[in-house]
Amino acid sequence: MVNLLELKGLTTHFYTDEGVVRAVQDLSYQLNEGEILGIVGESGCGKSVSALSVMRLIADPPGKIVSGQVLFEGQNLLDLSESEMRNVRGNRISMVFQEPMTSLNPVLTIGKQLTETLVLHLGMTTRSAYKRALELLDMVGISDPSQRLKDYPHQLSGGMRQRVMIAIAISCNPKVIIADEPTTALDVTIQAQILELLKSLTNEIGTALVIITHNLGVVARYATRVLVMYSGKIIESGRSIDTYNNPSHPYTIGMLGSVPRLDKPSGTRLLPIQGIPPDLIETSIGCSFSPRCAFSSDICNEKSPELIKVGDDHFSACWRLNEIPSIANRTHVRGE
Repeated sequence: MVNLLELKGLTTHFYTDEGVVRAVQDLSYQLNEGEILGIVGESGCGKSVSALSVMRLIADPPGKIVSGQVLFEGQNLLDLSESEMRNVRGNRISMVFQEPMTSLNPVLTIGKQLTETLVLHLGMTTRSAYKRALELLDMVGISDPSQRLKDYPHQLSGGMRQRVMIAIAISCNPKVIIADEPTTALDVTIQAQILELLKSLTNEIGTALVIITHNLGVVARYATRVLVMYSGKIIESGRSIDTYNNPSHPYTIGMLGSVPRLDKPSGTRLLPIQGIPPDLIETSIGCSFSPRCAFSSDICNEKSPELIKVGDDHFSACWRLNEIPSIANRTHVRGE
């Protein structure tokens, strides 16, 4: 596979009155052409900030990308001027934002917002952009597209707004689409439709897709590879099937143990992860998950673990990797 997008040591901080929030720390991963990559983790682990960093949409101040590289087709996006970056956003890399109710401009029609991208990036005339907009709305399953182009966002349901966001994202046939919690605030049936739509569209136009979510079921069904984030870092990565069948980090095991499963006996208790996510303002010397892990030892509190290969394209950052098989068969919850 061709390496399309590569992050090397990406670090993003927010400078606040309370201190420096280390939202993303030394993040590195690759995305191949046509691949669907899932990024999972609790709220506040740095998933969305990492995506906004790739798009260079971090508000400065208070945020700042302090180090690292974002290589897209071999070019470091962090070296581009703002005008050059505008040619990348929406054209070669698109993003479906988290909240469909507020992502669209409320004072512009759907047609204006959809054709604007086509005129700006592809140099289309107003007439040809309108024709392409009709095709895009039809592509994402919106009925009566000619009427919908005249509508304002408040006239559409949440599911339809998200479909419009996807139509805008795919309008220029980008190489990469980043979908940040694309089904937030949508009901279950609409969620499934949106995710199936994203998957089918990536197959049709050959676009690589990054799905950012806290929903493990979404990753299991759609992603070929998964990154598990905690405290701004990747703590486990690998093919989805390997990560789900053979989790090698206590945090991953904990997340999987807190999800209801149909193959478990009725009445089986879920195993929530005790404690709260770490304060990203405080500097952690050892493993950031150590305070919530029942299997932490002295070294876990003294030194931060590095990602170590545990299988074919499967990596994990844990000092007790050799004991993981036994850990996976026991409770991982602190205090139980």
